[in-house]
Amino acid sequence: MPFTGVRHEFDRKQRSVGVRRAAYSRRVQSIDESAMNAAAKTERANTTVADPRWQAVLDRDAGADGTFYYSVATTGVYCRPSCGARQPRPEHVAFHASREAAERAGFRPCKRCRPDAESQEARYTAQIAAACQVIEAAETMPDLTTLAQAAGLSNGHFHRIFKRSTGLTPRQYAAAHRGERVRTALARGGRVTDAIYESGYNSSGRFYSAAADVLGMTPSRYRAGGRAETIRFAIGQCSLGAILVARSERGVCAILLGDDPERLARDLQDRFPNATLLGGDAEFERLVAHVVGFVEAPAQGLDLPLHVRGTAFQQRVWQALCRIPPGSTVSYREIAERIGAPSATRAVAQACAANALAVAIPCHRVVRTDGELSGYRWGVERKRALLRREGSLA
Repeated sequence: MPFTGVRHEFDRKQRSVGVRRAAYSRRVQSIDESAMNAAAKTERANTTVADPRWQAVLDRDAGADGTFYYSVATTGVYCRPSCGARQPRPEHVAFHASREAAERAGFRPCKRCRPDAESQEARYTAQIAAACQVIEAAETMPDLTTLAQAAGLSNGHFHRIFKRSTGLTPRQYAAAHRGERVRTALARGGRVTDAIYESGYNSSGRFYSAAADVLGMTPSRYRAGGRAETIRFAIGQCSLGAILVARSERGVCAILLGDDPERLARDLQDRFPNATLLGGDAEFERLVAHVVGFVEAPAQGLDLPLHVRGTAFQQRVWQALCRIPPGSTVSYREIAERIGAPSATRAVAQACAANALAVAIPCHRVVRTDGELSGYRWGVERKRALLRREGSLA
């Protein structure tokens, strides 16, 4: 073979080797980049999953709407937490404090949940608030059809969102409002009959059949500020401080905790300003000792006849609290869900704060969603101590 031919063949083989080396280098680089991308995706996914807002996205929590927004890199849109679209992979998700922040990052509003418009939950809230005003202003309870038509909803849909928002059906809400009106009227000292009809009761018979639940005593006694109501009470000491136990003819009506015994006595007197308050006898002292024993050792249980006064909603919350076993805790949101009012978390917290029967109605077993202890009528440290004794806290 001539020299030029040998040279040509050598150059051709060199070029072939170079091409193969370049291809191999590209494959190695591609593998390295894929590994780096996979690691980056895993890190982004872990960051998203660790963020508490991700759980709200998974739950499609309408209660979180407006508190933050999330964007999806693969679609280029941002959504509300409650968006019903297919849930994205966590490595593609970023969170934003506001709509403006999401749009500055280059994302456009989702066409399904329309985060740039008023939320459906906000519209429902406004509709239910308007319906409540109609009920409160009406002399007689408006029927369901009238209320639903005014809200622009079907009867069934209106009934569901009303109960979800207030924790009560429209009829229960009207009854609770009538009860409040009659309590206010009786407190002014007017005639019982006038108070009954001014409050929207169609007949005195219907009111008297519900008077014990509405007022906790007869109307005449309530009008007199509890006059003729006899309440026995005693104040003792326990490891949590002073404890007052009071009992009416119907059952235990107050268990109060505090640091100042005199202040506890004034609190009881303020609740029943004209009642006859009597010191406890030997039998009553045994009742107080039983309550103190329960505070010190909750495992022994506390089974007492209770005289509970509160609105229909408050009583539903308190009944749910009594079903929480010792050693367990639940969140305010869980209680709201258990009574069929998942959006009434704040109202549940207010009902817990209105509870006047410490330990007997165990509002100390309700905690925040993150497990932290929140406000307690008798002090967070007492709440912590009760939970520790029940084994709920380490």
